[in-house]
Amino acid sequence: MNVNTKSLMIDTATILFQQKGYKSVGLSEILRACNVTKGALYHHFPNGKEELLIACLQALNEEIMTDIEGIFRAHALSKEAIQAIIEKLIHNLETDGTITGYTFSSIVSEMATVSEPVRHACSALYENIQHIYCEKLVTEGFSNESASDIAWLMTASIEGAMMLCLTQKSTDPLKMIARRLPLLLRA
Repeated sequence: MNVNTKSLMIDTATILFQQKGYKSVGLSEILRACNVTKGALYHHFPNGKEELLIACLQALNEEIMTDIEGIFRAHALSKEAIQAIIEKLIHNLETDGTITGYTFSSIVSEMATVSEPVRHACSALYENIQHIYCEKLVTEGFSNESASDIAWLMTASIEGAMMLCLTQKSTDPLKMIARRLPLLLRA
């Protein structure tokens, strides 16, 4: 029962939850995929599957935040950074057929009304993304209010475009966002 087992369970469950949805993935499937016992799962996650889901969302939060922060540091302007993020998403969708590493909307839509702790974990990730966008926009001369509004719009647009891409099996929604979103980013 080491940290590697816990990390393996989080990584494996994250992929399964993103691919199939929280409710469609049973504990036995997670245990089988990780080759661990039920005792190991409850050792690391005493409250079971929902606690594991929250750990998955927290791990996703760290991974996505690190990625977005790196992209925003590498680009002088928000519109360049947003373009880079969207291009990465399009590339992932075209090469892997999915954007599982970046989207957790299916988990939100499935669980946010059922579980307050899960809703809170999802909300925190969106707020963190918006905070990065907002800070960069303020440094570019946008007022705090405008930066906040635009950051919210950017988050909603990209997240919505990802869901449309997955349902349409097309990168067209992200490509449209890539063309239109930069028009909002003129201070």
